Amino acid sequence: MADETPVTYHVDNGVATITLDRPEGMNGLTIATKEALLAAVTAAAEDTAVRAVVLTGTGRAFCVGQDLKEHIALLENGGSDELFTTVEKHYNPIVTAIATMSKPVIAAVNGVAAGAGASLAFACDLRLLAESAGFNLAFPGVALSCDTGASWTLPRLVGQAKALELFYFPSTIGSADALALGLATRVVPDADLAAEAAALAAKLAAGPTLSYASIRQSVNYSASHSFEESLAYEGSKMTLTGASDDHRRAVTAFVTKTKATFTGS
Repeated sequence: MADETPVTYHVDNGVATITLDRPEGMNGLTIATKEALLAAVTAAAEDTAVRAVVLTGTGRAFCVGQDLKEHIALLENGGSDELFTTVEKHYNPIVTAIATMSKPVIAAVNGVAAGAGASLAFACDLRLLAESAGFNLAFPGVALSCDTGASWTLPRLVGQAKALELFYFPSTIGSADALALGLATRVVPDADLAAEAAALAAKLAAGPTLSYASIRQSVNYSASHSFEESLAYEGSKMTLTGASDDHRRAVTAFVTKTKATFTGS
């Protein structure tokens, strides 16, 4: 698909699939791609009909981060505002939408995820990796700091010491090592990735969405608050979910030994 449509967005049975679609550029993040991705993740976050999200790519890469050809052109142009405002205008709102939306997000990592591409995957709840896929914290290779939330997400996945090691000495972390480190939820054969991601997303979309959202929000809240504050926040979410229709349906189904149907309310 041509660069004028660098991101596709499709919703089916409660699952929004967001696909980075610049295979000729290894899904590098041009300004147009970042703007399209921001529009897509915002749409998924705001659409109440969407109950699970899959983020993936086409071709050999999931996403190699900033498109360096465009980046070099901007540098040679004297460093335009587009170069120095992209973190604030694009990367931060994109990853914030991914990390905070009130529904589960799955990264279906079809190939290499480098730099901001790795950061995007780390912000998702679950990461399914194709066997040929891998991560690379490529930021020092171009003498840049980390971005797109990696300073927050990566230490929480692997610990601070390992995160710094991965940042300081970037190399491709293959799927098997990513699984061992906790960067991958599951590794699947390349040919099975799309089907596995779709099946997992369908299962989540059919589940108690409000419960998932409350759990996600509670885990995120606890990362930056005290134990006592986290208990209070948990309590507020338990009150919210305890009053939900899905909870009533689940309890009734348990008692009657039937299967509950959830609506996300």
